[in-house]
Parts: sequence; structure tokens; C-alpha cells
Amino acid sequence: MNILRFSDLCAQGKVQGQRVFIRADLNVPLDATGHITEDTRIRASIPCIRMALDAGAAVMVTSHLGRPTEGAFQPEDSLAPVARRLSELLDRDVPLLANWVDGVTVAPGQVVLLENCRVNVGEKKNREELARKLAALCDIFVNDAFGTAHRAEGTTYGIAQYAPIACAGPLLSAEIDALTKALAHPQRPLAAIVAGSKVSTKLTILQSLADKVDQLIVGGGIANTFMLAAGLPIGKSLAEPDLLDAAKSVMAAMKARGAEVPIPTDVVTAKTFAADAPATIKAATDVAEDDLILDIGPETAARLAAQLKSAGTIVWNGPVGVFEFAAFENGTRTIAQAIAQSPAFSIAGGGDTLAAIAKYGIEQQVGYISTGGGAFLEVLEGKTLPAFEILEKRAAAAS
Repeated sequence: MNILRFSDLCAQGKVQGQRVFIRADLNVPLDATGHITEDTRIRASIPCIRMALDAGAAVMVTSHLGRPTEGAFQPEDSLAPVARRLSELLDRDVPLLANWVDGVTVAPGQVVLLENCRVNVGEKKNREELARKLAALCDIFVNDAFGTAHRAEGTTYGIAQYAPIACAGPLLSAEIDALTKALAHPQRPLAAIVAGSKVSTKLTILQSLADKVDQLIVGGGIANTFMLAAGLPIGKSLAEPDLLDAAKSVMAAMKARGAEVPIPTDVVTAKTFAADAPATIKAATDVAEDDLILDIGPETAARLAAQLKSAGTIVWNGPVGVFEFAAFENGTRTIAQAIAQSPAFSIAGGGDTLAAIAKYGIEQQVGYISTGGGAFLEVLEGKTLPAFEILEKRAAAAS
């Protein structure tokens, strides 16, 4: 993907004294008292901000937080907790500015945080009037927010249209490189793990991957639907019987290419969905009418682990069982450990996936951990993200 990179501009000395507008993803979870409960996204934004400051830029940073109503700012919409955390991480004061669309005062070597960008009227629908005002604030626009790359909004797309220079920050660049390595130019065999509660939410992803991957591992409620399509009993497990034909078509597409969708041969069941429910391991053919399938069995987990360890590239989205419950975590833990031990290049994304990675302590063994949920899924679906598209257009126009 041909895009302009902020790191290159800095290396070429083109950032000194320039007004740099960074769109970061600082949408972190807050508790009832307004305190940040998990700051990964803020920490991930620091390299880009430091890069701009070190290059002598006048730095503006903004992000959305929550789901504010445009033109109706509420106290809970404020980035004040983010400003405090940024100040701590950067070891310098980061002022928070409100009502900034019509002008920002910031000197080279300084950084300011611009209040919640989604409060600005016209942000969500990318109105041209707002986009042009945003672009007028800066000499260089830097998109470093992969988590919002699937949205064409004022601060993700519009400003990139009209800013004098539009480029990708280090986080966005790393996402692009990792996704390109995993999907556009993968080392074979390419294995994808797609898990979740419903086939319907990930059907287009499964269909897209069926044309690309050598092995498509399905898990969670999705696996139940595929088991049903394969003629296996699933008891009262979560599934979507109306999508059996869709599941069969995915399996047929894989088979036609000499690839496969591995169907579980054993499962872990319970009579109720509860952490303390007694777990029973049984053959996939022996699931009773009142059983709930809550995990893949150890035989299936071991088979999948062996295949992952011999993969060239692994894409992981979703745990394969109810890993939050100790009795039903073996499948996800085995998969996680296999990915950690595999020599394959691995890329993982999605909130539950990141929770599993953290639980099993394999952060350092995963090749790349994506910061975007919806954006990551849309790339898997084969879509071109708006943020990528406009940066490519601007790079092409500049060359």
C-alpha cells in the first residue's frame, strides 16, 4: 500500500516548525467516577506524539471518547481524564482545549489535546465545511487511529482530503504493514481463526477468507452452526439454523481449493451456562438434546494446535470457547499457546481476543496485536478502509 508515512517526513526534516494535527484513538474505558480503567490506547498513541515533538512540531492531538451528541457537550464526554494520563506518560503538561475548530494556539515543541472531536457538528457525516476548517488548523495531518480507520468522518477522512499533507502515523503504518504481511503476501499455509457467537455477524468475513486461507478454524457459536451443517448434534447450543446453507457454502468453497474447515471431533458441554456448571468432555457425535457446547474438546484442541504450529501465517479473531469460565477455557488456552509457540507470523485483533492474549500472557509471542476492533474485521472482510483509501489517494497525488 502506497501511503506517505509521518516517520519519513520526520527523517527528512520536513516537520520542524510545522503545525501537526494527530488523530489518535484515545477512546478508553472509564468507570462510574470517570477514571480510566485500561489505558492501552493512550500508551499506543505516545510514540507518534513523541515523534512529532522530537521533530520540533507544534502538536495538536484529538480523539473521540464514547458516543457524544454533536453540538451538545456533556461533562462525561470530556477528554479530561485522557489529558491527565497523557501528561503523566509524556512527563509534561498537556492542556485540554475546548471549542477549537476555529483556531488553535500552539507553539513548536508544545502539545495540546483538543476536546472530544465527535462533539463537533458535522464530524460523523464528514461535512465539507467542518473538514476544511480542520484542515486549515494544520500543515500536516497524521492519522494514527486504526480503530477508526473504517469510518469516513471529519477527523479521519475529511481533514485528510484538504490538509496540505496527509500521512499515516507509526501505529497506523504498523497496522497496514502487519495486515499486508498477513493477508496480501502471507507465508503459507495461512490459517485463520474466526470465532464468536453468531455466523451472521461474521458471514462476509468467513466468505472472504474462504477464498484466501488454507485453514479456516471456526469457534464459539459459529462452530456450532458449522457442526450442525456437518450433520452433528449440538443440543441446545447457540447456533443459527437458518444459516446452514451459508456454512455449507463456506465449507464447499474451502474444499474446492483443497483447504478445510476443521469440524470439532470432541467438545466440552454443560447443562447450564454458568462458571460453576459441571463440565463434560464428549465426542461431537454424542451431544445430548439438553447439552450446551461451551468449548472444543482436548482432542480437537490438540489437533488444531498441531496445525497452527506448522502454519506460515496465523490470523486470530475470537476465542474458541467460553474462556472466562475455568472449566471451558482449555480450547482457547491451547490455541493461544500454540500461536505463541508457532514460528508463523501471527496477527490478532478483537476485544475478546486481546483479553485472551492478556489472560495467557502471550503478548510478546504474537507477531502483531491490532488495536482496532471493527476496522480489523472489515479488513478481514476484504473491504478497503476509508482512512487507507484517502491516504493512498493523497500519496498518489503527491508523487
